[in-house]
Amino acid sequence: MSNERDTGEHPADGVDESPEREPGDVEDQSPSEESDGGFGSDVDVEFDADIADEEDDLLGGLKIESTDDIKVPEKLVDQVIGQDHAQEIVRKAAKQRRHILMIGSPGTGKSMLAKAMTQLLPNEDLQDVLIYHNPDDGNEPKVRTVPSGKGEQIVDAHKEEARKRNTMRTILMWLIIIVILGYSLFIGNILLGIIAAAIIYLAFKYANRGSDAMVPNLLINNADRTTAPFEDVTGAHAGALLGDVRHDPFQSGGMETPSHDRVEAGGIHKAHRGVLFIDEINTLDVRSQQHLMTAIQEGEFAITGQSERSSGAMVQTEPVPTDFIMVAAGNRDALENMHPALRSRIKGYGYEVFFDDTIEDEPEMRRKYARFIAQEVDRDGRLPHFTRQAIEEVILEAKRRSGRKGHLTLEFRNLGGLVRVAGDIARAEDAEFTTRQHVLDAKDRSRSIEQQLADTFIERYSDYDISMNEGGVVGRVNGLAVMGGDSGIVKPIMAEVTQGHGEVIATGKLQEIAQESVQNVSAIIKKFTNKDINEMDVHIQFLQSYEGVEGDSASVSIATAVISALEEIPIDQNVAMTGSLSVRGDVLPVGGVTHKIEAAAKSDIDTVIIPKSNEQDVMIEDEYKEQVEVVPVSHISEVLEIALVGEPEKDGLVDRLKNITTALDREHQVPSGSPTPQ
Repeated sequence: MSNERDTGEHPADGVDESPEREPGDVEDQSPSEESDGGFGSDVDVEFDADIADEEDDLLGGLKIESTDDIKVPEKLVDQVIGQDHAQEIVRKAAKQRRHILMIGSPGTGKSMLAKAMTQLLPNEDLQDVLIYHNPDDGNEPKVRTVPSGKGEQIVDAHKEEARKRNTMRTILMWLIIIVILGYSLFIGNILLGIIAAAIIYLAFKYANRGSDAMVPNLLINNADRTTAPFEDVTGAHAGALLGDVRHDPFQSGGMETPSHDRVEAGGIHKAHRGVLFIDEINTLDVRSQQHLMTAIQEGEFAITGQSERSSGAMVQTEPVPTDFIMVAAGNRDALENMHPALRSRIKGYGYEVFFDDTIEDEPEMRRKYARFIAQEVDRDGRLPHFTRQAIEEVILEAKRRSGRKGHLTLEFRNLGGLVRVAGDIARAEDAEFTTRQHVLDAKDRSRSIEQQLADTFIERYSDYDISMNEGGVVGRVNGLAVMGGDSGIVKPIMAEVTQGHGEVIATGKLQEIAQESVQNVSAIIKKFTNKDINEMDVHIQFLQSYEGVEGDSASVSIATAVISALEEIPIDQNVAMTGSLSVRGDVLPVGGVTHKIEAAAKSDIDTVIIPKSNEQDVMIEDEYKEQVEVVPVSHISEVLEIALVGEPEKDGLVDRLKNITTALDREHQVPSGSPTPQ
């Protein structure tokens, strides 16, 4: 599209509108020149010797007393942490003006990187957009683009020209009115003179309205911008996204507003030469996504009234420039409902990038997490700085929230909430610094609604607690579960064998996956026991399971309870367990092991059995480490060896299971020289 449209006569355009450079000249500017520190820059502190020789402490060797000693980068792009791949793509996209689709969990930095992108774009290339009255067709206003800052000058020049014309017309009007009134007095008919003067007055006022219509509407004004525009249109309706034309209730009689004055810019027009950010892209309605495709493809999009019942529906401007970089974002489910053609355009003209949830726990990353806390304190402006011990506690929480040993969470929005709550607690106490105790208090106060509901349920559940932590009981096992995301709970499971027809009956509001796990357990029972269960019914009960059972993490507990009931061997009630189970008896990994272990410790249970695959995920609080022994296992025989009591019977059962397992392993071993599957 050309930089200027021919719009007919513009008597007030006596302004130098030629840009100082051609728009294409700035495209070769390297984005790296805009950011001295680069993406996720190193951490700077106030000291000369900022990093200690030993970097294995929680702050990665930072020698600081509080976050006040950490320098916060001025540019947003230097504050991004942990998304190296996404940062590199943003750098390339800014340089080549490509679109990006960002997919990842909430709070991992998608919107922050989109904003940072505007700092990499040149602001010398910005434009103002003017909408002019079309004397040939008032319902088709004309569009003109000029370099940024020139639009205000043109509008001011038109207004000054209109003011001069109106002044001359007003003087002429009063001269005519005076002459008419004087003549009427001369002829002795003053009433006729007043009527004639009123007609002249209304005629001149109507003519002045026509003169005002010649003043253009400054649709986009980038005069005061220091960076490229950033428009967040997440959840915007069609008019806010695509532009609109206001309804005019007075459409005739000289009282109507000129159509070009009623034109409103949409987000796609305001983002011209900048960034258009749309989060939760899949929630945008199909019609808007289709129009968005047109704007991306053509680089321009005409504005019309979005309501078919409005007078604005009759107005449609010439195409308005929409040369923006679109950054679309969403969670993992966004790809399912996103318009396939829109995604194809993004992929064809840009990049798709996935945001990680966690990152490896390294000294450099710990230093950046300390800087993240300093950034949050600086951004809020009202929080006391965090002491060294408080920073360490936040980093420990980042380790726990990752759910993986040796990793840190990258969900910074939630972690930032913890920082702000801790700072608010310190500020309420008029403390000079935010301390470790403030962070510990904030961990309790900043829990989500789901977690608070889970805690309330567990508290009520404890009033009628039927769990046991001593002695041996046949067919009863302490299972472990998670509620609300990070609230662990001990859930007893009981099994009983009766005469019947070989059925396995489970109660406790089991969901589909839990029901499937019960069927898998029944296969294990048939394989690993000497009992003929064709004439028996196995009853499995999840005690106090009012909210239901969703996953398969109770498979190990079910199998242990049923085998105990069949063999009539007691289970140690000072043992709790969690884990999924394969049909061959292998113990498979599950989620939430840390919170489950802590729940067992709170119930005074000494031993917790977990899958060996989850051993690296255990990150329990220091206060529980001495209270509970965590035993990782890989097969059901190991579970029974630990959980069952009664030496002769238990040893015989465990030996039999081990022999069966060894035989199965030999049976499934691939013979030497056999072709491997392709």
